[in-house]
Amino acid sequence: MSLSLLPGDFWVASGHHLCDRDADGRLVATPDLWRAFLARPELVPPEEACDAERALHAALMADPLAEADPSPLEDADARENWQVFLAFRARVQRHASIEAAWCAFYREGVAGVPPIFLQMLTHLVARAALDGVTDTHILRAGELFFRSQRVAITHGATLLADEEIVDAKAADGDLGALGRLLTEAGATPREVELDVLSEANATQYWARSDAHDFALDIAETRDGQKALARALERFIGHVLGIGVTIEPAAVIEDAHWSWHVGLDAEASRIANGLWEGKKLPQADLARIMWLGVLRFTDESRVLEKQRGKPCYLALAMDRAQVIRMKPQNLVTGLPLESVQ
Repeated sequence: MSLSLLPGDFWVASGHHLCDRDADGRLVATPDLWRAFLARPELVPPEEACDAERALHAALMADPLAEADPSPLEDADARENWQVFLAFRARVQRHASIEAAWCAFYREGVAGVPPIFLQMLTHLVARAALDGVTDTHILRAGELFFRSQRVAITHGATLLADEEIVDAKAADGDLGALGRLLTEAGATPREVELDVLSEANATQYWARSDAHDFALDIAETRDGQKALARALERFIGHVLGIGVTIEPAAVIEDAHWSWHVGLDAEASRIANGLWEGKKLPQADLARIMWLGVLRFTDESRVLEKQRGKPCYLALAMDRAQVIRMKPQNLVTGLPLESVQ
C-alpha cells in the first residue's frame, strides 16, 4: 500500500501557478502564462533578428493578449513561427479553460501546432487533474501523461524511468545495473539518479518532482500498478467531467469484449489486432505493460450499446522499449455520446 503524505506542491515547471482557476478547478490562461510561452527559446528573437521582430516580441511581453501582425518581419521563417504561435494562442483563448482547449485541439486536429506547445498544455492539464493528490505514487504515474518512459523488466519488476533523464545526461560514470537495463543497447552510459519510488523514499518526491528522476514499478501487485489506475481516474474525471473506476488487470478474459482504448500508438495497434481476431506474434503481446478495466459510475453520457459493459485500457512499450502515452486517446476514444 502506498504511503499517504501531506500535500505539497509539485510540477512547478508546468506553470500551473501562472493560471487562474474556474469554479470547477479548471485552468484559465493568464497574461503571465502567455509570457512563459513567449519566453521560450523558440519565440525569443535570436541575435540576428530584425528590429520588427524584436519590437513584436517586446510588445507581446508587455501585453500578451494584444493583436500582433508578423507580416513586417524580414525573415520568412520568423514570420511563419509567429503566425503559428498567434494561431495557437487564438485557439486556446476561444475556450473557457485550458482543459477545454486541450480537448478541442485533439478533436479538431493538431496539424500545424508545434508538439512542444501541446506538451506544455498536457503538462498543465495533468497537473490540474492531480491537484490535491497526496500519494506520490499516483503523482509519479501521472508523469506518463506528458513524459515518455524507458522500460526495464527485471526480477519481477516492470520499471519505468523518464526517457529524457536516461538519455540526456551523458557522463563517463556507470549507471549501475538498473541504469544499464534502461539504456539502449550500445548507447553511451549515463549518470542519472535512478531511485525506484518506494514508501521509504516517497517523501523525497515533493522536492524532486520536476527532476523526473524516480523510477516507477508498475508490475502486478506493485504500488505503481494501481497508482496508474488512480491517476487515469482523476485525469478522466477532471478533463471529461465524468466519473469512472479503473482496476488493473493481468489479462483480458472477456468473450464479449466490446470496447477498448489504447493509451499509446503501440497499444492501439495491438489491441485493435486482437479485437479483430488477428493472431499476433508473441513479441507484440509481450509489449503490453499494463491493462485496466474501466467502468463508468454515471452512464448517462455513455453510448447506449456500451452501457453496463466495461471498457478496456491498454498501455504498451514500442520496439525500443519506450512508452509514449497519448492521454488524448481518452478524449477521442471513450464510448461517450458527448463530452465537455
